Amino acid sequence: MNELQLLGPRAHGEACGRAVLKATAEDFQVDEVLDIPLTGQGEHLWLWVEKRGLNTEEAARRIARAAGLPLKAVSYAGLKDRQALTRQWFSLHLPGKADPDLAAAQGDDLVIQRSERHNRKLQRGAHAANGFTLRLTALEADRDALELRLQRIAAQGVPNYYGSQRFGFDGGNVEQARDFAARLELPVQRNLRSRLLSSARSYLFNQVLAKRVAAGTWNQAQIGDLLAFTASRSFFMAGEAERIDPRLAILDLHPTGPLWGDGPLPTAGETRQLEQEVADEAAQLVQWLIKADMAHERRILRLPIGGLSWHYPEPDILQLAFVLPAGCFATVVVRELLDLVPAGQTDTPCEF
Repeated sequence: MNELQLLGPRAHGEACGRAVLKATAEDFQVDEVLDIPLTGQGEHLWLWVEKRGLNTEEAARRIARAAGLPLKAVSYAGLKDRQALTRQWFSLHLPGKADPDLAAAQGDDLVIQRSERHNRKLQRGAHAANGFTLRLTALEADRDALELRLQRIAAQGVPNYYGSQRFGFDGGNVEQARDFAARLELPVQRNLRSRLLSSARSYLFNQVLAKRVAAGTWNQAQIGDLLAFTASRSFFMAGEAERIDPRLAILDLHPTGPLWGDGPLPTAGETRQLEQEVADEAAQLVQWLIKADMAHERRILRLPIGGLSWHYPEPDILQLAFVLPAGCFATVVVRELLDLVPAGQTDTPCEF
């Protein structure tokens, strides 16, 4: 499956050029934003960890081994990329125990920068946002067009697609999910089951969003939409008055799309019709998600980009800094600007 099949069309026009992302881990930096005041006491030890070329699950295993704890005693708020320089929180459950020696967990690819006790464990999804610093190298672009595009996405946001990394190499996770769905079976292995269910829901959400982008309604409230605020998981029905709510214009309020699960579609009108069409086209996947006892949830269709800034450290390098809500993908922001190419493949002709 190609990127267009997994994500859908761009909203702001064709790419302004191309560049390389992640030539080095330092080119893709992520800082978890977690607004929880730590108490300094309690049976949970929280760790602020910087890691390079290491995914979150691998880091958790390293920390667990060094602490002499089972993996389930190590918690984290969200998964971070392997090919990146990331900083995020972990917590260790240590009832009645002293702080362990974690030297064995550390190395060039993992450094514990801070530790502090707290009275609660770190819950999944507890972080409010992620801050990104991206360096796009080997840049070949129409600089004027790129500047205008950056200003436009800062003002209008981008479609809140799930990034292609959610779906595995060439969409392999989606294909595996379809195989299990065709048999109405669930993977026995817990991690595999979670990954495939998540990929299937994300793929279906992207299909709905792709249709809204194509129709030009991804950033507009329609009667029958369910609307949600950027940082809220609650939503409400859009009527005539809600279609012109001024909070839509300032990117605080957004239409939502479905994360499929059990229960009827809560939308109405044309929105419900569009979402039902996607469900009918992928009926096996939808039934599979229902069989897995997934609950119907919603996700905002429009992604506001917080504090977007940019500069050019070198003529062929674009550096971006911005903040996104938790669970959103920096690569879908870049996708509205540039085509990404692998390192070493920038010497072939390209038309902008």
